[in-house]
Amino acid sequence: MMGKRSRMVSYWVVGFVVILVVSAVAYLQHPKFGRLPEGERLAEIERSPNYSGDGFQNLVDTPMFAGDKTFFQVLFENLNSSGERLEPVSGIPSVQTDLNALDPREDVVVWLGHSSFYVQLNGQRILIDPVFSTGAAPLPFLNQAYAGTHDYAADDIPAVDALLITHDHWDHLDYPSVQRLKPKVRQVLAPLGVGSYFQGWGYDASIIREGDWFDRFDLVGNVRVHLIPARHYSGRLLTRGKTLWAGFVLETPDRRILFSGDSGYGPHFTEIGKRFGGFDFVALDSGQYDPRWPYIHMTPEEAVAAAEELNARSMMPAHVAKFTLARHSWDEPFERITVASEAKGFDLLTPMIGEPVQLDGEGFERFGSWWQ
Repeated sequence: MMGKRSRMVSYWVVGFVVILVVSAVAYLQHPKFGRLPEGERLAEIERSPNYSGDGFQNLVDTPMFAGDKTFFQVLFENLNSSGERLEPVSGIPSVQTDLNALDPREDVVVWLGHSSFYVQLNGQRILIDPVFSTGAAPLPFLNQAYAGTHDYAADDIPAVDALLITHDHWDHLDYPSVQRLKPKVRQVLAPLGVGSYFQGWGYDASIIREGDWFDRFDLVGNVRVHLIPARHYSGRLLTRGKTLWAGFVLETPDRRILFSGDSGYGPHFTEIGKRFGGFDFVALDSGQYDPRWPYIHMTPEEAVAAAEELNARSMMPAHVAKFTLARHSWDEPFERITVASEAKGFDLLTPMIGEPVQLDGEGFERFGSWWQ
């Protein structure tokens, strides 16, 4: 009797495991996971000086984690630890700017939360890393956005001359957002390999343009878009480095602005500063830093050092105030970067989500400490 019962239990356990495996395999077929580069796109990637046989490499040695930490150790630590004030008690304040009503002749940057930006420059409308979903992870209940940070949606975005994507992580390349934006996008500009996602998601191959670090794209209106190095990594699951990661420089005859994308601190900022000769505005990775991964995101103090090396007139923190990825309090990046920026040679800009930063004129607006 006991033998029969044991066999029945074993059958149920095996059946349950099989169901789990089949369900997981089926779920991984969802188009949001995208497809990796192949064919001519892969051949072009393999010709890149930044690509080795295993994938793309950073300009300097960049371990994923400090010491001998592994991904699963960090995941286990996060699941079994807590931090103070990882999320705001109440919603993040924001300004609901009508982006369609902005004067297209104005040069303006509008932060849409985390690392998402709407930019107008010399009459060109540019959208960077739009994430309008309430979560940014393979499973919808993971990595939920703070209340108040997802008031903007694809319907609020005007038709854009260029959609810029820095890399393929879930909090930068959001499948539902880019699907809903598809009718509004004139062209996609992205690092090598990232176009494979867009082509798999039904974007016309003719509007997808990919490049390597320091490649340049020319838009109308004398606007140039440069891909610049970042110190980071790529991959939407466990496969890493098969597509490139980057930041962007947007340049006109009169203005130069920079968006670092996700990046740890490194010598590339000095190189970029020398190559371009300074910037009117920079938005730099300043949040979700952690001593367990010190090489792939910047602390606020490192972001300030990078702004100085870039010879920036103004700096805005990015990768902040929408998702909890690290164990620091949600508002700590703002407090630390405010202190670190005192008496520096640039203006620190801290607008609320949706609050326009006007780039025209001699000076930049100064914003309040809304997080307090």
